[in-house]
Amino acid sequence: MGKRLLPPKAHLVPKDATLVFKGIIFDVYQWQQQMFDGSPATFEMLKRPDTLKVIAVKDDKIIVVDQEQPNHSQFFDLPGGRHDVDGETELEASKRELLEETGMTFKNWKLLDISQPMPKIEQFVYVFLATELESQSDQELDAGERIRVLEKSFDEVVGLINHPNTRYLPKDLLERAGSMSGLLDLPTFEPDAQ
Repeated sequence: MGKRLLPPKAHLVPKDATLVFKGIIFDVYQWQQQMFDGSPATFEMLKRPDTLKVIAVKDDKIIVVDQEQPNHSQFFDLPGGRHDVDGETELEASKRELLEETGMTFKNWKLLDISQPMPKIEQFVYVFLATELESQSDQELDAGERIRVLEKSFDEVVGLINHPNTRYLPKDLLERAGSMSGLLDLPTFEPDAQ
C-alpha cells in the first residue's frame, strides 16, 4: 500500500496509544499525556475509515446522488463512501465507490481537497474531481443503499448546499470555484504523505 495522503497539520492517533475498543466503524484509542504541571492524564481519540467524495462532471453537469439508507431519511450527497478495502489507494477507492453508486467510470481524476472534520477523530475526507466519462453501466449498490443518480448544473448544486436534506457538498470548494469552469480549473491539492 502506498503512502497515505494527509492534509497539513493532520491530527493522528499517537503511535504509543492503546486500542481499548474495536467497533464496526469506530475504534477508541487511549494514551497517557503529561500535563503542564507534570501530572499524567488519559487522553482519548477515535479512529475510523477515511471518507471519499467524488465531484463527477458529465456533459457539463455534476453528478449528485439522491440517497436513502435504513438509518437515514432521504438525503443529497456526492457519490462516495468509506475507504475500507485494504490495499487500495484513496484514488482507487474513489473510483470503486463512484462505479458502485453510479455505474460510471471517468478518464481524468484530480485530488481537490483533504480535510479532517474533527481533530479528535483520525478520519479524513478526500474530494476528487472526475471528468471525461468513459463508460456507464448498472449500479452495484449495497443492501442498505437506495440511490438515484441526478445530473445537476453547477448552480443547482450550489443551491443544494443549504438544503435541509443535504448531507455533504464541499461548500468551500464550490464557493472558491464560483462556476463550472472555475471548478474544472481548481488546482490539484498538495497533501503531506505519511
